[in-house]
Formats: sequence, C-alpha cells, structure tokens
Amino acid sequence: MSVLRKLRNIMVGDQLARTQKCSGTTASGSVIRGHVWRNLLVVMMASTLLLVAGCGQQQSSKDSKVIRYVLEQEPSTLDPAKSQTLPESTVQLQLFEGLTRLDEQGEPQPAAAMSWELSPDGTVYTFHMRPHMKWSNGDVLTAQDFEYAWKRALDPNEDAGTSYMLYPIKNGEAYNSGEAKADDVGVKAVDDSTLVVTLEQPTPYFLKLLAFHAFYPVNEQVAKTHQYWASKGETIVGNGPYKVTEWRHNGYINFAKNENYWDANSVVTDVMNWPISESQSTRLTLVEGGEADMMVEPPVPDQHRLEKEGLLQIGPMLGTYYYVFNVTAEPFTDARVRKAFAMVIDRKAIVDNVVHGGKIPAFAFVPPGMLNPATGKDFRAEGGPLVTENLEAAKALLKEAGYDEHHPLPQVSILYNTNEMHKAIAEAVQATWAKAFGVNVSLQNQESKVFLASREEGRYQVARASWIADFGDPQNFLEVFSASDNDAQFHNDAYNDLINKVRSTQDGSLRNQYMHDAEQMMFDEGLVMPIYYTTQPYVSNGKIKDFYWTALGLIDFKKAYRVE
Repeated sequence: MSVLRKLRNIMVGDQLARTQKCSGTTASGSVIRGHVWRNLLVVMMASTLLLVAGCGQQQSSKDSKVIRYVLEQEPSTLDPAKSQTLPESTVQLQLFEGLTRLDEQGEPQPAAAMSWELSPDGTVYTFHMRPHMKWSNGDVLTAQDFEYAWKRALDPNEDAGTSYMLYPIKNGEAYNSGEAKADDVGVKAVDDSTLVVTLEQPTPYFLKLLAFHAFYPVNEQVAKTHQYWASKGETIVGNGPYKVTEWRHNGYINFAKNENYWDANSVVTDVMNWPISESQSTRLTLVEGGEADMMVEPPVPDQHRLEKEGLLQIGPMLGTYYYVFNVTAEPFTDARVRKAFAMVIDRKAIVDNVVHGGKIPAFAFVPPGMLNPATGKDFRAEGGPLVTENLEAAKALLKEAGYDEHHPLPQVSILYNTNEMHKAIAEAVQATWAKAFGVNVSLQNQESKVFLASREEGRYQVARASWIADFGDPQNFLEVFSASDNDAQFHNDAYNDLINKVRSTQDGSLRNQYMHDAEQMMFDEGLVMPIYYTTQPYVSNGKIKDFYWTALGLIDFKKAYRVE
C-alpha cells in the first residue's frame, strides 16, 4: 500500500485530531466552551495572524473583492507528484488544472484538454489540448508538459507518493518498480497539442482520475531549475485559475487571478487571502470575528451552537470511518464472530453523541454520492444496507461459532491511533460489546506511524480505519481488500477475481453488478464494521458565492466571489 493510500486511510482521523486538540482544553483537561472563551481570544488570535500577515503584502481584509478562506494546515509542498494531504490538494486545485476538472456533480469536464477520443477497445485515449495555453509565468503550455509530469511522478528516483494513481497507464507500475523504462510508459505527446495515452486495460473512471493532482502538468524548466520550486511562493508555477503572489510559511498564502489561464474570463475574483492555522478555535475565531469568510472542521463542542446560528454547513466527502477485523487473529478467524460484533453497534448514537458534524450512520462500506452511469441511480441506494443492528441474531451467530456462557469469548483489544475522537468512539464500542456479549474489551492507542505499521503487519485484533476516495468510483473502495497487503490480512481468490472483472469490464451495467457482488462478499466475510460516512463540516459567514465542494473534499473557488 503506497504512502498516500496509508495517509488517506487515516486522514479523517487526522482532521478529527485537529478538531480535538484545539478545542480550548485547560491544564486540568476540562473544556472551556462558548462565547466567553471566544470573546476573550478573538482579538488576540486575529491580531496575531494579522501581525504575521502585516510583514508581507496581505490584502486588506475589508476589501469586498477578496475571498478569505482559512487553510487548516501549512502545505509541506505543492508539487502535484508529492503532496499528500487534503489542504495541499485544496491549494493545488486553485493553482493547477489537469486534462479534466470535476464539476459540481463530481463528473469530469474538459479542462486543459478540449476534447478526446477513445479507441474501440477502451485502452487508447487521444487528447486534444486547448490552443495557446500558457503557464502562470507566461511560458507556453503544451502536451509535452503532461508527458513530463506523468513520467516524473512514475520515476522511481522521485519517490512520488502519488505514483500509484498512474498505474492504469501502460507500464506505469512497471516503470515505477524499476522493471521498465520511461520510454515504455504509455503516454506520448505526438505534437504540442496532442497527447496519446495507452492504458493497461479499459479503465472506466480514467477521465475522473485525470482531475486528480497526480495528473496535473509540471513546468519542466522550472522543476529542473529550482529543486524546491513547489515550496516557495516566488518559484511555484501553475496553469490553473489563480497564481501565488506571496506565501508566508505558517502564516498565509495570497493568490491573484491568473491572467494566463485559458478560462480566465470565468474567474470572477481578483485576489484571495488564505490565513493558515491548524487550530480549529483560531480558524473559527477569525470567521466569527470578521477577519475571514470560511473555515473547515470547527471544534466539535461548538458545532451545535453554530448550527443553531446558521453558520455550520456540511459539504460532501466520499469516505467511510470503520473498524477492520484481522481475519488471522482469534476469535476473528471466524466470519460469524466478525459479523456478530458488527451487528450490535448503535451507529446513530455514536454519530449523535460522539462524532457530530453531519456524519451519516454507515450500514455498508461504499458511501453514498457515486452514481451508476447506466441507471443514473446512486450506487449506495442501489445496494442498500449490508449490515443490520440485531442483538439476538448476533448472539445466535456467536453460539453457532461455539461461544456461549460455557465457552466465553477471549479478551478482545481495539487498536486506534492516539486521538480523543478515536478514543471516544472506541469507548462506546467497548461498552457495547461488553454489554452485548460479556466480553472483556481493552483499548490500545499508538502514535500514527506505529499504528499504521501495526495494522498493516496484522499486529492487532480489531483496529479503527477510514478511507477517503482518491476518485469518485466505488472501485476505489472495493480495491482496499483486494491488495496483497490489505490490513484485514484477507486473501480470497473469488474476491480478487471480481475486482479484476470490475477493472476490465467495459459494459457499465455488468461492471456495476460486479461491484455490488464484491461489496456483498465483503460483508458475507464480515471484514469490516462500518460506523459512519464522512462529511466536510465547515463554517461560512454566507458572503462567498458560487464555490462548490468536490466529492473528494476539496473546495473549488474558480467562479467564486465575495459579497457584502
């Protein structure tokens, strides 16, 4: 499993961790809530960020033409091949553009490519670039920039975290693993305006993949001239709606409309100023204090108040928070035990009392929000719930597996990465399992890197996990358990055969049925215990119009503007 897939597998947890650690906790551990705390801090926090901004050329926050969005994390890089977090991807979406761009419905639309053709066998795309495109620095942008960027991301010497996203390209994985040469990779700029891409096999979601940051172009001259070009405001060059005018690290990023963008006439806003803060409380203070317009992940203790005041909004995010069972660890070697443990959790109670943020109780693995192109219906609605909450049925399954008052269950341990939200969820699950089955349940927390290693190597019984989509197709979720290194330690030829059929089948209806069959098998085997579908809670003062959230949790400000 690649670095990025591992990071996405804990990304929701990282966001929740930021929510918890910055909620105004006192030395004694109690939480100070409400307007009293906020009123005391509003001037101090806002002034601190504005003083930092004042060292540069930060646009006045009173300018009605300026979009002020508080970024939740300092980007370590904005290199499309190497970035690994949602905040980085959010910034990149403003600065770069791939051959396609996702619209409000999550569907790919022509972007840097104005049109394309697909061969009858579904393996060769011929993309036609828009004429007269330029980089933000004025350099000419051609099909060669895409070929260079993609092969660079696959270059094993680059150690790019996004390389696996390009594996559908012919010999992409082979080149990345050192088993092929760059010239063998199935991407070729036949001239300045034509890019031919050959795939390993038909890939129905490929046009959606092209909107992902791994497929953004890179200016070869800039990348070869400046080693850290994507980490400095003065050297970063993009091809998207905006360009960076100043980047004060851990302070703010200032943007201006990119006059060289092919669709510059659709970009309404001339200037964006994004303060940066990992603190939920600070970000909320900036919005409520009038120094910013929007922020994500408000502190959980404030969400009920914000909802009543009409400030809390819920954006989409394709993801699922779940527990995974290690199928090689007793007592979870028996699918009946795994299914029984998943059947007694009160998901609504966890969402209502622990998680909040508009989360949705999950009764399957693939979240809602992805349409079946053949029917126009939501994949989740078609598949329906795949796990039920039924205590008596759960006890019956355990009895079938040989566990009763005379043969009690052994001790069970829940593993989670250190975080107050994960702890609270684990405690709720612990109490439920103890009450339902009389089982002794212990909790074990580990720092994220250790936790990931423990889960990947199977050193656990039950562990928390989450999956955020890399692209808007159910296959992205179902492939989690077809990988040879999947965390459940699950290896099933029949399941892998279904996933291979999903990958290669061009018939949309048949492919969709294979995906439903694969998800059903996942629950027949009792691999996971879904808890909730993720969302993107955010706070807005209502002054920013015509933005939208992509299904991947990114906010698109291309056509957005601010009103007073």
